[in-house]
Amino acid sequence: MFRGVTQSAHQPSVAAYFEPRYNINKDLQLYAGLVGASISFPNRAAGEIDIYGGIRPTFGALAFDFGAWYYWYPGGDCFSAVANGNTVNCAPAGAAAVTALPNANAIKADLSFWEIYGKVNYTVNDNFGLGGYVYYSNSVLNSGADGVFFGGSAKYTFAAFANGVQPYISGDVGYWKLGTTDSFYGCTIAAGCLANNPRGIPLPSYTTWSAGFGWTWKVFTVDLRYTDTDLSKSECNAFTGDHTARPGAGGVTAINAGNVSNWCGSRFVARLSADLTVNSNLK
Repeated sequence: MFRGVTQSAHQPSVAAYFEPRYNINKDLQLYAGLVGASISFPNRAAGEIDIYGGIRPTFGALAFDFGAWYYWYPGGDCFSAVANGNTVNCAPAGAAAVTALPNANAIKADLSFWEIYGKVNYTVNDNFGLGGYVYYSNSVLNSGADGVFFGGSAKYTFAAFANGVQPYISGDVGYWKLGTTDSFYGCTIAAGCLANNPRGIPLPSYTTWSAGFGWTWKVFTVDLRYTDTDLSKSECNAFTGDHTARPGAGGVTAINAGNVSNWCGSRFVARLSADLTVNSNLK
């Protein structure tokens, strides 16, 4: 799940990361990272590779994090709804015409994009912490639409049991303010939209939230979580280009030609993770 939206078509996903760190001093840390994850995107991208880095200054109970993140989705194919006149954006000159996905959704071959971010965590006491964050991209999922994602989180960690298991509860809420796409995703009245947006569609901004509990034991964490958004099924289709979406009631809107998607609805997510510190000098 990414900001309340599935990136694996609601199927299990695996991921791994590597993050070397360098402590300039006890209050200032530099870091870089590499992440690989399995996904199921409409453009059939082979996977997700993330490259990121930044700096983490700490001032007493306040811990900041400033950096940049690049989401790379290699190996994708382009699918364009002919009704939107976008085949030129898929096929090079002289190539055969590129068709839409089976459900007539359109998606670019390359959905890679970058974000810059700032985060802060405030340690209220040994058990309770609060956080805030803001992310910015000039082209979310290479759509041409800019996006600002901001929100807050809270976490309460209970005392550890005698066997070393330490439970916690946490929750967060965020809002993604999204701009207008480029003409590739333009939606005309002829294509079924209720308003003419040939130069691009205004992506639906939305709120997402999650709440859950979990526990840590040695290097392992089990996290059980409920997540949801306020996107309608038609807005979800317009945002994701879901290749599993189907026509449905209420699907024809100003920015959506008819399909509805369940990729943005309420879900229960279970995650098992392990974090290993290879060298204490890099911790």
